[in-house]
Formats: sequence, C-alpha cells, structure tokens
Amino acid sequence: MRSTKFLFAALIIGVFLLSGCQDKQVTTNSFSVAITGLEDLGNDYVYEGWLIVDGSPVSTGTFTVNSTGVLSQTTFDADISNLEAATKFVLSIEPTVDSDPAPSAVKILGGDFSSNTATLSVGDGAALGDNFSTAAGSYILATPTDALSTNENSGVWWLVPGGTPGLTLPTLPSGWRYEGWAVVNGMPLSTGTFTSASGVDAAAPYSGANAGPAFPGEDFLNNAPTGLTFPLDLSGATVVVSVEPFPDNDSKPFLLKPLVATVPANAADHTSYNMTNNNSTNPVGTVTRP
Repeated sequence: MRSTKFLFAALIIGVFLLSGCQDKQVTTNSFSVAITGLEDLGNDYVYEGWLIVDGSPVSTGTFTVNSTGVLSQTTFDADISNLEAATKFVLSIEPTVDSDPAPSAVKILGGDFSSNTATLSVGDGAALGDNFSTAAGSYILATPTDALSTNENSGVWWLVPGGTPGLTLPTLPSGWRYEGWAVVNGMPLSTGTFTSASGVDAAAPYSGANAGPAFPGEDFLNNAPTGLTFPLDLSGATVVVSVEPFPDNDSKPFLLKPLVATVPANAADHTSYNMTNNNSTNPVGTVTRP
C-alpha cells in the first residue's frame, strides 16, 4: 500500500514538473525583421534591436550585415509578454564589445506597432526624426585658404557666393554628425564633420595656411593621400553630404547620404552648383510579430 502511495505521489510530482517545463518553453516567441539599405559596419560595431515596452527598451539581440546588405539574422526570439506589450521597435548601432545594457544614442530606424507590424524609417522620432526629404544644398569650387588663383577647382565649399549657407539640413539628434566628402577616382576625401551649415567644420587636414570661410568645406592643397596629387581638379568628381554616426571609425561615407552631386566636367570656380536630394536610398524595413 505504501509503495502504491509513493508511486502515485511521484507521478503527481512528475506531471507538475513536466507542466512547469512546458510553461517555460512557451514563454518566448519569434518575430521577423526585414530591412533593406543597411551596410556592413565592420568588426567594431553591430546593429541591435529593441522592443519598447512601457516606455523602456528591451533588447532583442544583435546582428550584422554583409557587403551586399544581407542581414546575418532575420528571426529573433522575445518574451511573449514583452512582444505583445511592445508599442515600438528601434534599431541602434552598438559597439561589438559593449558593457552598457542600454541603447546607444545612435538610433538609425524606428517604428510604432500597428496591430502586429511596425514600419521602420529613419524619420521616426526615436531614430533620426527626419527623412531628409527637404534637404537641399549647393556648393562652389574655390581655394580660399591659399593666395593662388591657379588652382581654384581644387576646393569645395558649401556656401553661396556672397557669403550665405549653401545647405538646408535638419538638426540632427545626439549621436549623429554631418560630414562633407569629395570622391575622386573612387577615393573618398573627407572635408570634415559639422552640425551647422553656418559655421566651420571640425577639420581642415588638406587646406592651406589662410583661414577658410565660416562654412563647411575644404581645399585639397596639402597632405595628399597615396594615389592622389594635390592640387587636383574636382571636375567630374562626386561631392556628398552624409550623415555619420558619432563616434565614427570609418574612412568612407556612411549609408545615409541625403545630398549628392557630380561636379560638371567643365565646372567653373566660384559658381553655385546644386546637389540632388538622395533620401530615396534611406534604409527602410518592417518588423512582424505573431
């Protein structure tokens, strides 16, 4: 009789434990992420997804993107209660080795859940807050940082002749900077980072000894990198205004390039040339939960 009671008790405990294990197995569920337009961040940074639950971020894990824009992972697991309660999804850029459990300031995409789908964009208020559709700009070729008039096509400045800003750009949130570029024979040359179109940028690595105008830009006169000879003629080159994560360890423009232009082959110095709005290349995506 005693052995029967022990057997019955053991059976009850076993059923209870099995039921508990089954409950634990169904506390998570998977959701899918589909994003186009992202790029490889190199070895030092990764993308990380976040569910916003009751106003607080909950990490859904990290992923990388290869050289063709393919995500290393598109399905992720999350606690069912968090997944059901989430009102928003946000994608940030994080250091690969990261001791901070909170999201960084560099948030590139965001979107609110409508039913079981969140449509992601850079214009979401939790990301950059603007899709750059109203960004506009013009530039001139000139070399104001030296006394010579024979190399005027070797400098690019985002200003209008007469001394007014050549760029109309939205204010960026924390974690982001604008950066100017001239791409010559496939080689990107930075003109420096900036946050305001009415002020000098953060660097002048190639300019001459004279002070430049109080606008973003650069003269390519000194310290030419290997493969180029200064002064150079920017005719036929590509000029770009990009949006860069800050801090940034990459020597080429980031994927967000709101303004792009090809310098005319017969470009004249001190003449305004308009840039093309390039916001159609912004990354976009969706997050779908069960």
